[in-house]
Order: sequence, then C-alpha cells, then structure tokens
Amino acid sequence: MPAPKRGTKRGRKKGISVYRPFIFGSIAKYIDPTTRPSTVNVDHTHQWTLYVKPCPPHPDLSYFIKKVQFKLHETYTNSLRTIEAPPFEVTETGWGEFEVQIKIYFVPEANEKPQTIWHHLKLHPYGPDAERQRERKEPVVSECYEEVVFNEPVEAFYELLTTSGGGGLGRGKGSKGSKQMNVGGGKGDRVAELPFEGMYSQKEEGRELDRLGDAIKTVEIMVKDERRRLEEREKTLADLRSGEGTAVKAR
Repeated sequence: MPAPKRGTKRGRKKGISVYRPFIFGSIAKYIDPTTRPSTVNVDHTHQWTLYVKPCPPHPDLSYFIKKVQFKLHETYTNSLRTIEAPPFEVTETGWGEFEVQIKIYFVPEANEKPQTIWHHLKLHPYGPDAERQRERKEPVVSECYEEVVFNEPVEAFYELLTTSGGGGLGRGKGSKGSKQMNVGGGKGDRVAELPFEGMYSQKEEGRELDRLGDAIKTVEIMVKDERRRLEEREKTLADLRSGEGTAVKAR
C-alpha cells in the first residue's frame, strides 16, 4: 500500500525500512431481547466493537499512530468517528454487516500521509461450526494481522521508532512475497485473517485437523458404499447376460 512522500528538509535514513505490527478487526455479540437496555434500538440484534490494537507482546501504538478514523455505514449518526487516543476503538449496536473504512494517521514526526485499510464487519459466524456457534450465542471475532513498513523514515521518526515499542528493522525492501502496508514507497497489501482464538492458535489448528480427519473418514465410507453398489450392479448385469445366453440356447 504505497503512499507518496511529503516534502521535508529533514534527512531520511536511506536504504532503511522499519516495520511495526498491529491488529485490526471487530468483535460482535448477540443482544438478548430479554435483557436489552432501553437505550438500544429494538431492531438492533448485535453490539459490536471495531478496533485497531497492538500486536502482542507490544503494548502500545500511540508512539507512531496519532489517531484512527472509522467510517461507518451512512445510516449511523456521526458516521465518521475519529479516535485520538488508545484504545483506538468504536462500539455501536446494529443489525447488518457492512464494509468499514479505517484510516490511520501517523504522529507528526513521521512526516507521512495517512494510510487506509478496509474491514468487513461480521455479525454472524461462518464456516463448518457456524450453526453451533449461533446456538451458543458466541461472540463473532474477525481480525487481521498487519505490518506497516516505513521505507526510508526521516531521522527524527527513525529515532522514535527504534527507541519506543517493538517491531523490526531491516535494510532495503521487504522480502519477496511479503505482504505489508508500505509507507513512503513500495508495494504491499494485507496479511492474514486471524482465527477466532487469535494468532498462531494451536487449539484452532487442532480443531481443523479433527475436522479434516472426520471428513476423510466420511469420504472413505462413501467410497466403500459406492464400490459395494458398483459390484452389485456388475453382478446383476452379469446375471442378466447369463440368463439371456441360456434362453438363446433353449430356442
């Protein structure tokens, strides 16, 4: 996601790229009609929160992010919400899913233009376990891991990045095949959507392996049944042909 450089008299760190990770996404919870607050619209089925948050174990984003702007669906009052201090999040209620524009503004020391990302607000579970999730009224979490890469940052911002928070520092462009939000030149795009439990979830991986194992067993049973039916059809066909041959000889 390239961004044009702004003119500056401050020198840039030539050949240097610094990246900082973060997570953006949403969590949606079903509203129980029997306990619905009187202030919530009776047509609204979910309460949700949109957010941009640090990627563990790094606790803070405010040293390089000045503010975050969330552009909600136009049916919301004050649909353009600007959050100028952590936590960078917006909580609302509603009944429908929609695309959210998230614009990230960097601190003045960065001397870089804001960057825009998009997120689909999910209210309902999807996938093989969706029906059970609906029955259990589980929260629906949809989030993505992102890396913002500052290519050749100005010296003042470089010092800020390398003395505050965590992340990485490298020379030159991102490695081939890397997917990152690039600032100050270069190309990149979003990384991966995270599973419900979060990044690198062994629990989620185990569940996926169990589902694959069950699917393999189901396919094996289907193959055996189909093979049995095929053998039965071939036997029936052989009996019919044998019967026709006997009838011809009798004539």
